Amino acid sequence: MARQKIRLILADIDRTLLPWGLDAVPPRTRAAMHHAMEAGIHVGPATGRGFDWLEPLFSGDAECFRTCVATNGNQVFLDGRKIREANFSGGALAKVAKVAARFPHAGVIAFDGATPSLVSGDLEDLRATFPAYAAACRTRPDGTAKGLPDFAATKANVFLAQESADGALAPAGEKDSRAMVEALNQGVDGLDFDYPQPGFTNVMRAGWNKATGILALARELGIGTDEVVVFGDAGNDLSMFEAIPNSVAVENATPEAAAAARWHIGPSSKESVADAIESLAAGEWPFTA
Repeated sequence: MARQKIRLILADIDRTLLPWGLDAVPPRTRAAMHHAMEAGIHVGPATGRGFDWLEPLFSGDAECFRTCVATNGNQVFLDGRKIREANFSGGALAKVAKVAARFPHAGVIAFDGATPSLVSGDLEDLRATFPAYAAACRTRPDGTAKGLPDFAATKANVFLAQESADGALAPAGEKDSRAMVEALNQGVDGLDFDYPQPGFTNVMRAGWNKATGILALARELGIGTDEVVVFGDAGNDLSMFEAIPNSVAVENATPEAAAAARWHIGPSSKESVADAIESLAAGEWPFTA
């Protein structure tokens, strides 16, 4: 029996499309995405990054993210048209900040478009967990947190650092990070929190995630989940791995992501997703195990 033609390809960015240590998706990967588009396939990222952070990650190549699931499903675009977007009020984030305050070296950031604002916590703790966000973050003139936002945030995150024996700051380990995520999920109604990487969690509208964003795109395109392929590497990819039959983990994926994926390819460092996209664009099936 002939395999169903693929109509939509979505891939996580960090450590999936974007190898560790690089500032932008490599040119060969972007070229593969264009080849898929030329073959009539919608292709783009499914990421925890906010939509306004995507342009530099793709070196200004907007065609690569005109269709995308951003902020873990809080923002969804199809051919540049916004399908849905969640916003977070100061009132909702007050509950998040209250739970985060139970954990030393934790804090909350909220994004006004592309610009993060320090809602609570310490900038140095944020710098230890997500340096790029810390470098762009708004604070009070003395460097302290600005407090609850007076804008509708398009993205929010909670961060958690830890202090080593020599006093240096680093992202909190998996155990402590998961404990914070669990406390947030139990203590804050109307929002969901995941575990994408040590020391960090995404804030999502309850019931919204990468999977629901992808399903929204599939409905708009009038296609089935068997016509979709997704690539990922970590905890915030689990929802889409569960919802989409053709789920693909890169070799450097976390054990739980690797176990959840149906198919497996080489590491992000070798641009293995680009190879797979090129094959799909050519009408070939690159997955065997």
